Amino acid sequence: MPIRVLGVSHKTAPIDVREQIALNPDQLPSALQGLVQDSGVSEALILSTCNRTELYCDLKSNAFGHPLEWMVRYSGIDASILESHVYTLDNEHAVRHALRVACGLDSMVVGEPQILGQVKQAYRAAVDQGTAGKILNKLFQHSFFVAKQIRTQTSIGENPVSVAYVAVQLAKQIHGDLSDKTALLVGAGDTITLVAHHLRSNNIANLIIANRTVSRAQELASRFDAIPARLTDLPQHLATADIVVSSTASRLPLITAAAVRTALAARRQAPMFIVDLAVPRDVEPGTAQLADVYLYSVDDLNRVVGENARLREGATAQAEEMINIQAQSYMDWLQCQDSTQTIVAIRNEAERLKEQFLDKARRRLAAGDDAEAVITALANGLVNRWLHKPTIKIREAAVDGQDEIVRIARDILTP
Repeated sequence: MPIRVLGVSHKTAPIDVREQIALNPDQLPSALQGLVQDSGVSEALILSTCNRTELYCDLKSNAFGHPLEWMVRYSGIDASILESHVYTLDNEHAVRHALRVACGLDSMVVGEPQILGQVKQAYRAAVDQGTAGKILNKLFQHSFFVAKQIRTQTSIGENPVSVAYVAVQLAKQIHGDLSDKTALLVGAGDTITLVAHHLRSNNIANLIIANRTVSRAQELASRFDAIPARLTDLPQHLATADIVVSSTASRLPLITAAAVRTALAARRQAPMFIVDLAVPRDVEPGTAQLADVYLYSVDDLNRVVGENARLREGATAQAEEMINIQAQSYMDWLQCQDSTQTIVAIRNEAERLKEQFLDKARRRLAAGDDAEAVITALANGLVNRWLHKPTIKIREAAVDGQDEIVRIARDILTP
């Protein structure tokens, strides 16, 4: 039951590659079912965020497909492009990676807490679709335990820095004092909620929250004394926005270069700071070519968060040590599952032979055969049948010079 992780992340692929294979929550049910059915894996979980899309699989020994081939078919991405950016991790390396992701050690902003919630959402989707079984259930329950342990026993979570925090800090670098500025937030998820919090903490003058679901925009707006808006109202609000932060699950851009160009004209070329935290992107890339526009994508934030990683090196080293120990703990459990399956198979075969020879003995006794002879025949037949295959395999091992197999057989089969 090899465990495999296959995916791309901000460390291996630029945003124009990641957005081609990103999945939104509505796509997960069909994607999970397709992955299990079309690639021959016995269990599957898909984690897709703005920084990564990863497949976590328990591979069947007789798998007839490959998760990479499924990813190419499902996303439509060119296979050669994906192969140049994808990583594949097996068994202990896959387990360690799962733990590192859940703990925020593999995140762009080291130690950020949002990824744990995203992993839990991916896990719930896999459970709901019945694609997470014994192996992945144990792996992700273990990852949640380790993430909590690391946050309570190390300083990795102290003074947490999120992408939302970094975005607001960049806005202050561009605009300085925010007390006379207007911010337009597109979306209503956790990231936009954090952005709204940080903007209010920095005394933003006006806040507009636009979302596809108006009721959700209204709910979030009431929390932050903001103006709710529909996505169809984006063009008019762009003209008043000094800061735009977008993070939705849209498959197509919501903010076009043409709309921003029109907004700039209405603003008399007053600068606009735009942060696109979505994958696929919410803002047309060509917007960056417009004068007076400062457009940042999630990849552009790498430079800004580098200092955060350096500040957390000590806590990261401690967390890595804990992950190594916990990864081995899971692998020990996994290896026990292999031995358990072997033991069950051996017992089932023994039971089958027992019933087979008992049935034969009962028929002979019913026919009036001598009881002593029947019992002797049953014992001899059962012993000979049970030892037949091990005897052949031990002889073959001896002929091939596989002395270790012979020694193990002796330890197991002799007192």
